[in-house]
Amino acid sequence: MTRPDALVLLEDGLALRGEGFGARGTAFGEMVFNTSMTGYQEVLTDPSYHRQIVAMTYPHIGNYGVNDVDVESDRVQVAGLVVREVSRRASSHRATGDLDAYLASAGVVGVSEVDTRMLTRHIRSAGAMRAAISTEVLDADTLLGAVRDAPRMPGAELTTEVACRRPYEFGHREARPRVVAYDFGLKTSSLRLLAAAGCAVRVVPGGTPVEEALAARPDGVFLSNGPGDPAAVGHGVRAARALLAAGVPTFGICLGHQLLGQAVGGRTYKLPFGHHGTNQPVRNEADGTVEITSHNHGFAVDAGSVPADGEFGRVVQSHVNLNDGVNEGLSCLDAPAFSVQYHPEAGPGPHDAHYLFDRFLALMGGAGGVGRKTGGAGGVGRKTGGAG
Repeated sequence: MTRPDALVLLEDGLALRGEGFGARGTAFGEMVFNTSMTGYQEVLTDPSYHRQIVAMTYPHIGNYGVNDVDVESDRVQVAGLVVREVSRRASSHRATGDLDAYLASAGVVGVSEVDTRMLTRHIRSAGAMRAAISTEVLDADTLLGAVRDAPRMPGAELTTEVACRRPYEFGHREARPRVVAYDFGLKTSSLRLLAAAGCAVRVVPGGTPVEEALAARPDGVFLSNGPGDPAAVGHGVRAARALLAAGVPTFGICLGHQLLGQAVGGRTYKLPFGHHGTNQPVRNEADGTVEITSHNHGFAVDAGSVPADGEFGRVVQSHVNLNDGVNEGLSCLDAPAFSVQYHPEAGPGPHDAHYLFDRFLALMGGAGGVGRKTGGAGGVGRKTGGAG
């Protein structure tokens, strides 16, 4: 099958030629790279990648096809996909289709035959930036103006574009503990792990008032991942502050971590090229152990801006990234709340951080049974027992 010519264009003028696959057309978004060797379907369907074009650093993508199980949401979320080589054959007993047809049916443009190693090195030096991929506009000068007119990621509130519109239940309704999950771009793997731990989960839109969420009498609240600039998600920060004030056991991941960080008085900032992949080393500050973790974030919490003893009591940095020193977790010692920047649900990724779901269960008074340890990153608080 003959594939169309395609163009990858970054806002600084870098133009790369390749072959189109998936849908035909033009797509705009922030160009980032992902270092995962597998898990491309989870990446494609992760709402945190909304309005981003993802370049996979692993050279051969699509070899095990796609299926109906490995999805993290109800649709492909990325704006586009760039790879070195796309497999023309799916080889797996689990496959129900191939990557080319999957993207085509989703209306998502892909580009292959691109030097993704060179592209990755360029983004590492110049930073993540706006970009376009196209099978219909192949003249870089013609397309560059549109790329530079595209919206930037800083200041973008994208959670309302990917979150559920109305509440729904996941797991057994009569199970305990009961958890309310705030959907800012929630991944299915998080719900699966909560349900596997015995939780009944009620998922609510990210803009749900806390009073309405607490009317369900949950034992704890989960703040999900999501896309965009956390500083623009004011409703999420207000929800996190209200949960802290109410003393409700709270567990945040990724964007949820950034919202909790702001709620306790910290600031967030944009990383040069972010963390995207399944091989990020993170040190647990409580016991010095190192976890290999799954990441997808372009913003981070400035640990130095978090008050050591603020409105909601003492807060400590619980995890730190060993590659660049970026904050990866916070523990409230005087409120039942903690959060991590990375993805403990491991969709895709290693399972080193599954224990955090057990830690959440312990915080709610449950038994648990997901991870390898229940200690974790916190300490013993002077008021409520803290998050450890």
